[in-house]
Amino acid sequence: MHIIQLVSAMVIIVLVNFIASRVFHRFDLTTEKRYTLSEETRVILRDLDEIVYIRVYLEGDLPVGFSRLNTAIRELLDEFRVYAPQNLQYEFIDPVEDPDPQIRRNLFNQLYGIGLQPTNVQVRAKDGSTSQKIVFPGAVISYEEADVAVNLLKNNPGLPGEVNLHQSIQSLEYEFIGMIKTLSSDSIAKVAFLEGHGELDAYQVGDITKDLANFYQVDRGVIGGRYGSLNGYRAVIIAKPVKAFSEADKFVIDQYIMQGGKVLWLLDPVQVSMDSLFMGMTFALYNPLNIEDQLFRYGVRLNPHLVKDIQCHVIPVNKGLAGAQAQWEFSPWYYFPLISPGNDHPVTRSLNMIKIEFGSDIDTVGENPAIKKTVLLATSPYSRIVAAPAEISLRETQRQPSQAAYNRAHLPLAILLEGNFESVFTNRSIPDVQSHKPIQFAGISRSTRMIVMGDGDIIRNEVIDSPNGPVMVPLGFDQYTSQSFGNKEFILNAVNYLTDETGLISLRGREFRMRLLDRQRILEESDKWKVINTAVPVLLVISFGAGVGVYRRRRFR
Repeated sequence: MHIIQLVSAMVIIVLVNFIASRVFHRFDLTTEKRYTLSEETRVILRDLDEIVYIRVYLEGDLPVGFSRLNTAIRELLDEFRVYAPQNLQYEFIDPVEDPDPQIRRNLFNQLYGIGLQPTNVQVRAKDGSTSQKIVFPGAVISYEEADVAVNLLKNNPGLPGEVNLHQSIQSLEYEFIGMIKTLSSDSIAKVAFLEGHGELDAYQVGDITKDLANFYQVDRGVIGGRYGSLNGYRAVIIAKPVKAFSEADKFVIDQYIMQGGKVLWLLDPVQVSMDSLFMGMTFALYNPLNIEDQLFRYGVRLNPHLVKDIQCHVIPVNKGLAGAQAQWEFSPWYYFPLISPGNDHPVTRSLNMIKIEFGSDIDTVGENPAIKKTVLLATSPYSRIVAAPAEISLRETQRQPSQAAYNRAHLPLAILLEGNFESVFTNRSIPDVQSHKPIQFAGISRSTRMIVMGDGDIIRNEVIDSPNGPVMVPLGFDQYTSQSFGNKEFILNAVNYLTDETGLISLRGREFRMRLLDRQRILEESDKWKVINTAVPVLLVISFGAGVGVYRRRRFR
């Protein structure tokens, strides 16, 4: 009988081990499935042909928040290794570990040069003293001969530290797997900046171009009325044109969209000269670009207005008397709204505030059920519009805004359009275009996307002249206040969303529930819970021991 039981047990053990070696499954018992990788992530990891090596520069003595981020990164990379055990390796490095200051300085310069952003944190020593420490909350991903930096900390100054940390942890999978997918892809998608209509030049979009080059082949070029010249590009960026489009160029863009092409329209319907403004005053003038009918057919209308918002940025204004020494002071400039992105869309989730310069509001038009329209950016509840033409003067900084005047709420500044669009050339003659093959006109587009933005400067970085040539200031960085805004991340997310064919960017839409402790209750009840946590375990052990003693005396009396 015992032999039969032993053999049966051995057979069951062998059978269970055989099934376990053939069937793989992981159980995630959390409500929001925070430890479950998406199917897109698993496919990318399983398809890796070469080793991906990840160096995370977040190690050593860290504050509690950064320790949580360290733990979350480690857990995620462990999950990655489950699906790519041979082709994914990682290590955690403390960049300040080396005692030689020169070696540390060289490493800091190397990390900064590759794109990792440092931050200062306070570290508490065992004796209770505190000290400053430089940390690089990011990683460098190496694949074959390419090294790319990934910054993992979301640092929105308008949000509490716990929220920034939480949003950083939420986006880890997207940040890592997006870059791994790009590095391991056999082919590189192409995007293009259009030229020929006074668009921003290569220096003015140089910073965002450098970041886009981590994901795409980035080209610049003139359409020149050449039919099909945009074919092969995953997306096209039209960055602040100032000259009217020809009918031939409109047709080329229209038919590119009809074939499923994506376009990021960054437009200024109203032109304002900042150089003239700093002389005291300037004029805002409507500048039609001959694409108004095209956008109207697609479902939006850019209004010839400027938006003013009480939630705005500041500019330096000379408050000194005429002829006296200049006295520069920062004053609110209501034509530069600061937009708080919503968390209800992958393009805008977890972004810093976005700075707009002389933006225009957008209306949605038409009732085409085949087009879905989503407002991505909008003003605060306290905004207004100024119709062009209008005089703009620095004297406006001396006036206190009234809530009665700023009575327009949530004016749209950026709209996402998705669906099947109707060609603007339907029932119209086709313009003369250059073509080496017969033109196959399409009146209805394939399913595609576009984003229309009523501000061309959202993508422009400042350019500083230096003896060594032009120097590009990082996009979103304000030189006057040393603040960094979310313009760069918004543009990157917008392009990635337009070009995403695998649904990978949906990972930015994942939301983990925050379970923060009640600080007020901690202050009020901390002593009580300290006593409970200290005394109750001891009392339970004593009670258990006493109970066992009583039981043994009665049992063996």
